[in-house]
This record gives sequence, structure tokens and C-alpha cells, in this order.
Amino acid sequence: MPHLTAFFENVQLPTMPNVARELIATMHDDDIPFEKVRNAIARDPALTAKLIRLANSARFGLPRSVSSLDDAITMVGLNQVRTLALAACTVGLFKDAPGLDATAFWKESMATAGYAQWLARTLGTDLPQSWLAGFLVRLGEFIIAQKAPEQIPAIERLPHHAGGRWEREQALLGFTEAQVTAELARRWNFPEGIVRALDTAGDPLAATPFCRLGAILHVATLLAEIGLEEPMSAADTVRALPADLLSALQLDPAWVETHLPPVAGFVDVSMR
Repeated sequence: MPHLTAFFENVQLPTMPNVARELIATMHDDDIPFEKVRNAIARDPALTAKLIRLANSARFGLPRSVSSLDDAITMVGLNQVRTLALAACTVGLFKDAPGLDATAFWKESMATAGYAQWLARTLGTDLPQSWLAGFLVRLGEFIIAQKAPEQIPAIERLPHHAGGRWEREQALLGFTEAQVTAELARRWNFPEGIVRALDTAGDPLAATPFCRLGAILHVATLLAEIGLEEPMSAADTVRALPADLLSALQLDPAWVETHLPPVAGFVDVSMR
């Protein structure tokens, strides 16, 4: 995408800390290397403390409290701990940007991640990868705020409606924040599956071949936006989702309506 490449010219990209680069490198392995993941995290006491706090949140509902990194890995799972560590590292890279409500931004990121994981569980897709991609999908707006701050008021204008931000970004810039995030993820050496999912999230039905994770991210983003910005009944929420996309994912609207979890369950703890 030439215009997106040009957009990145003269942009000061945040540098991933060493621990994050090490963790991303392990995502390219067929099997998760336990010692590499554990040792990388253990070298960062602040990150370790944050992961223990996250593991003890209501989100995981563990039968006993977690008091160490090894406890967290045992009770939450190595893959999930790696995912949470990468999310925590990412949050630390981005400072508040004028025009963006940081609290609302990260809350929506958590909600999108939660809905992405819920959909992935339903569809038999990788859970930690789906959660992480959902958490990352909006990061591109921070780059937009740096490169084109004059566009942020128009992108963030009220009232919000589900999917409206993508529409405004596409009209103003020629691409979406998710595509900016995809380019970030590519430069950070995330696996191609995550990069492509982010790149197709804004318009998954246009992607050839169809990218299931990209479609999951699209639906998860809409669910998060509806839940946080324009709460409505489960029936109305499902009616607001693209029927053709639900069909492509083989999701029964009646099932989604019956089983749709409340957004509050995904935003019980801050990543900051």
C-alpha cells in the first residue's frame, strides 16, 4: 500500500523493549519455548509485578491468588502470560496524544481483546493470538495522532457509532488505524498471521483469501464500541452487526444474542 508507506515517512516509531522483542521472536517457534519466555519476563521486575496483578484480576477467576511469575504461568498458562506481557509492554510505548481519551482508548482495547478471544473460542481459533490482535488493533491511531494530528478531531467526532471511526479514517486518510497497526506489527516482526488479520480487519469481506482472524477483529471491535459507547440490548447489538460477516464466520445470530457476554467483564483491570 504505497500511500501507507509514505504515511510512515518521518514518523518516530516507538522502540520495543528488549523483553518484548524476545517474546515476539518466540511467536515464530512451532512450540512455545518455556525457558525463553519465562526468563525474558523474569528479567523485568516491573513487568513481572504487573503480570501478577493481572493474573489476580477477576478476569481469570483463579481459585487462589498468584504470588509469583511461576504461579502465573502455571495457573494462567504460558501462552496467555506471554500475550499479557506483550500487551503490557505495548501500553508503555505510547504516551497520551492530544485529542485522544487515553482511558477510553485502553478500555476499548481491552474490550476488543476480550470479545476477540470470546469469538475465537466459539470458532476454534487461537485464543491468546486473537486476544493480542484485538488489543493491538487500535494502536495505529496513536501514529495517526503523531503524523496527522489535525485529523484526530474529525476522526473522533461525536456521536460515535460502531464502525464510524474506520469510515472516517478511510475517507480522510485512505486507510484505517488497523492498517497502520498492521504496518507497525510488520516492522516489529510479529507473525504474518497477526499482521494480515490487522490489515484486513477494517474490511474483512474484501480480503482474498478470507482472513478469519481479521473478521473476528472486525466483529470484536464493533461489539466493544457498542458496549462502551452506545449500550443496547443483545438483540439490537446483533442487528447492528454485518449479517454477511456473521454468515462468513458461520456465526448464528440467535446464538450470539443468547451468549453475548457483557462488556464489563473484559474491562475489569487496567493494563496501564
